[in-house]
Amino acid sequence: MKTYKLLLKTIDDIKVFAAAAAGCEEELDLSSGRYVVDAKSIMGIFSLDLSKPITLSVPESFSDEEFLSKIKKMIVTE
Repeated sequence: MKTYKLLLKTIDDIKVFAAAAAGCEEELDLSSGRYVVDAKSIMGIFSLDLSKPITLSVPESFSDEEFLSKIKKMIVTE
């Protein structure tokens, strides 16, 4: 699995992320601490602690450049 750290700061960020994730065929997961949710579920996203970076997990073979370009500004480099 590949992972990316994301920071969803605003409701607009969440909307953009959820719409972009919905267009992906692959299974995407978001996690915060011990909680893991389907990244395509907006309700799941809101159940996470969004005050700090969350982790996006994608399959190793994931190569959806369009999706990654849509969420580029949300990716945190630590």
